Amino acid sequence: MSTFMFKVLSLMISAFVIVQITRAGDPDILTDFIAPIGLPIDGNFFTYTGFRVLVGQNTPPPEFKVLKASMIEFPALFGQSVSYAVLQFPAGSINPPHTHPRSAELLFVAQGALQVGFVDTTNKLFTQNLQTGDLFIFPKGLVHFQHNADPKIPALAISAFGSANAGTISLPNTLFNTSIDDTVLALAFKIDVATIETLKKGFAP
Repeated sequence: MSTFMFKVLSLMISAFVIVQITRAGDPDILTDFIAPIGLPIDGNFFTYTGFRVLVGQNTPPPEFKVLKASMIEFPALFGQSVSYAVLQFPAGSINPPHTHPRSAELLFVAQGALQVGFVDTTNKLFTQNLQTGDLFIFPKGLVHFQHNADPKIPALAISAFGSANAGTISLPNTLFNTSIDDTVLALAFKIDVATIETLKKGFAP
C-alpha cells in the first residue's frame, strides 16, 4: 500500500471514529421540542413540580434518596439533552458506586459536605472532600460515588446531566441482585460461592 493510500485510509478511520463518538449522546431533534400528538401544549407541559417536596423540608429521609427529573418523570425533556437529580444524604449515608452510561454528571453541594470520587479506565482513583457551594464533575460512564461522612449533619446535592435519560447502573445492585451465576461472580472476585450467596442475601427484596 502506498504512503498516500495509507494516509487516506487512516483519515477515513479517524473520521469514522469521530462520527461514532459524536453519536454517543442524545440524538438531535428536528423540531423545537417533542410533545404528545393531539394534546394541547401550554406552559404546564414545560413545568415540573416534583421537587416542591423539598421546599421547607426540615427532616432528611432515613436513607439516601434520589429525586429525579429525567424524561421519564418530565416528558418535556425528551430531545433536550438535559436532566436533573436531587440527592439527599442523611448523616453517614452513601450513594454506592455506580455509572451513568449516557452522560457526565455535574454535582453541586447545596448543603453539608460530601466525600466524592471516581475511577478512570486505568483504575486511578480521583477523590475530593467537597464543602457547601462546591462543584465536581464525574466523567461520562466512569464508576463514581458520593459519601456523607459526617455522623450528625445531613447533606443535599444537585446533579445536572447532559442527557434527558443519563441512566444509572448501580454496581452492587447489578452484581448481587441480578441473575449473574454465582460461580461467575466467585471467579471474578476470587472468593468462594458461599460468600457470594451471603452477599446476595443482603440485596434480596
